[in-house]
Amino acid sequence: MTDRRKCFLLAFPLVLAAAALALTGCADPQAAASASSGSQASDSAAHAPAPDSLKQATFAGGCFWCTEAAFQKTEGVTRAISGYSGGTTPDPTYDQVAAGQTDYAEAVQVTYDPDEIGYERLLDTYWRHMDPTDAGGQFADRGSQYRPVIFYHNDRQQRLARKSKTQLAESGKFSEPIVVKLQPMDRFYAAKTHHQDYYKKHPTEYERYYEGSGRGPFVREHWSGEKTSSSEKSDPRSVMRGASAGGASSANGASGPQPSSAPPQQAASQQAATQAQTAAKTAPPWADFEMPSDEELRAMLTEMAYHVTQEDGTEPRGYSDLLDNKRAGIYVDVVSGEPLYSSKAKFDSGTGWPSF
Repeated sequence: MTDRRKCFLLAFPLVLAAAALALTGCADPQAAASASSGSQASDSAAHAPAPDSLKQATFAGGCFWCTEAAFQKTEGVTRAISGYSGGTTPDPTYDQVAAGQTDYAEAVQVTYDPDEIGYERLLDTYWRHMDPTDAGGQFADRGSQYRPVIFYHNDRQQRLARKSKTQLAESGKFSEPIVVKLQPMDRFYAAKTHHQDYYKKHPTEYERYYEGSGRGPFVREHWSGEKTSSSEKSDPRSVMRGASAGGASSANGASGPQPSSAPPQQAASQQAATQAQTAAKTAPPWADFEMPSDEELRAMLTEMAYHVTQEDGTEPRGYSDLLDNKRAGIYVDVVSGEPLYSSKAKFDSGTGWPSF
């Protein structure tokens, strides 16, 4: 998509150091510049075969940084490797996958100890950190390369994944259909080293991306009360058990609706207060945006930015200094700060305007 008016809106804040939502996306240009070409991680750990006592599972849930982090924080998981699966091209590169030039999806291969954690718990962790109703990508990352897929390694994983998906659909947790595909595991290519353990290496950038992409607010909205933030351990209790019962789990692990001793009016008031608190926590920063006055807009915007955003103008072809911008991040509205496009969707259209 080439939008001469909006591209200016989106790209402009990415240059400003003070832009709150100029975020790092799933690509790290600085790391990539220092890395050699090719897609596989250079560290031996990413390619080391799993011991016979351990098992493997593979999941695609959008940006592999976030999926990897979710599983690395899960007890019983010994290793989580970011990479690519679901495609046929030999040895794909990150640039090829990110540009949608292959049929691969960003995925994470999990090695786990079956004596400490079962495949069912891994499925629970997966559901709690992605949007199972979105087949076109995940949050700010759009395209088939970010499609959600459960890659089953054997018949047992296929059966358990199908059962878990059905339980989630019947739980009423989501109003839209569960569209995650189940696909047999074929091949997996590990991403390069700078993509591995990203949340550990760059915690600040990761947290900004986790929140700004929309994943953090979504997870909190749909799994309120569960330990699902980007920095917490996953709750070891089965999500499906509580969800299918229609109520929260109690302290001793029992699930189902819990009786309330409060009078109906008081209970309703408490529920309203809880809903208000949840809404306040999950509301994006631009939710309460108020349009600045014309005087304030002229003070905060350049002459060209004001012309484009307030007078429905168009910047001249080749004018934008972001035409060749390679920084990773989320392009946001220069006035409200609302995120609109991921830098991964940017391409050279040859038009002279930033294109997405």
